[in-house]
Amino acid sequence: MDFNVKRLAADAGTFLSRAVQFTEEKLGQAEKTELDAHLENLLVRAENTKQWTEKIMKQTEVLLQPNPNVRLEEFVYEKLEKKAPTRMNNHDLLGQSMIDGGNDFGPGTAYGNALIKCGETQKQIGGAEREFIQSSAINFLTPFRNFLEGDFKTILKERKLLQVKRLDLDAAKTRLKKARMPDARAAAEQELRMTQSEFDRQAEITRLLLEGVSSTHAHHLRCLNDFVEAQTTYYAQCYQYMVDLQKQLGSFPSSFSNNNQSSVSGGASVSVPTIPMSASLPSVSAGRTSSAAAGGFSELRSSNGSRKARVLYDYDAASSSELSLLADEVITVSSVPGMDSDWLMGERGNQKGKVPITYLELLN
Repeated sequence: MDFNVKRLAADAGTFLSRAVQFTEEKLGQAEKTELDAHLENLLVRAENTKQWTEKIMKQTEVLLQPNPNVRLEEFVYEKLEKKAPTRMNNHDLLGQSMIDGGNDFGPGTAYGNALIKCGETQKQIGGAEREFIQSSAINFLTPFRNFLEGDFKTILKERKLLQVKRLDLDAAKTRLKKARMPDARAAAEQELRMTQSEFDRQAEITRLLLEGVSSTHAHHLRCLNDFVEAQTTYYAQCYQYMVDLQKQLGSFPSSFSNNNQSSVSGGASVSVPTIPMSASLPSVSAGRTSSAAAGGFSELRSSNGSRKARVLYDYDAASSSELSLLADEVITVSSVPGMDSDWLMGERGNQKGKVPITYLELLN
């Protein structure tokens, strides 16, 4: 009990000494040990990293989930370590409404069939959106959150401890200046050496942690690349889904109202090229593929013959059954019974494989 009282009294004395030193520094009545410039710069960089990480993470969360109520609900489930209930996103809801409407009008009607196809595409986009959100949360948001809740909290803890050690050092310097008796001066000098050693040790620990922020930046850069890749994949998937939908709707001339027939002939006057996920998006120019070209492909499929075709865009084969293409080269194409209408069999010398028709222009 006696030991605890003495320890409590010593701790209270130390705390009081720090408080007095801090107050006198604020009033300009005591000297303050300044940190070296390098350590100060590291502290500023760490604080900036923390602030921008918070802002970027917050805006990313808004991008992935614009509804604040849903974000709050997901936050609560995360804190409770429970899985949030699966809910339909806006694309899913729109897709389901279109499918229900199409079934009501009748899948055998042009409008009903088109509604169903649009609804199915919206659901595909909804699925791609969920994959994008999940990938971004794991590969982008989680590392950012781990830095704020882990590494930066450790930095803050050591930084506060460094502040405490500095106050102890400056208080020891003040006591040494005030000491008059030899015994008191010897005790003050010994205390100063001890506090200086503790301050230097804590400064080194803090410096090493702060220099680790460079590794954090490198890690966040990799996470940023993963986020951009996820976004690219998501938008490319959405683009591909819409291009496929546009082609399907083009097979229903009656799906266009009479008001549009003056500007859109037969529903297939403009064709957008289909691209693989790994390819860059080509620019789409109106009128590149005319209805006559579409008719040329139909004639080729019905005749089972072969034609020469010019390649419009570079294409990287996605499997061994496909043929890679280079823009402006000329290849031989033919139709194979049972092959999907969007593909033809291409030949270049001894090489042979499937090629997408939207990358081709038939030659006379």
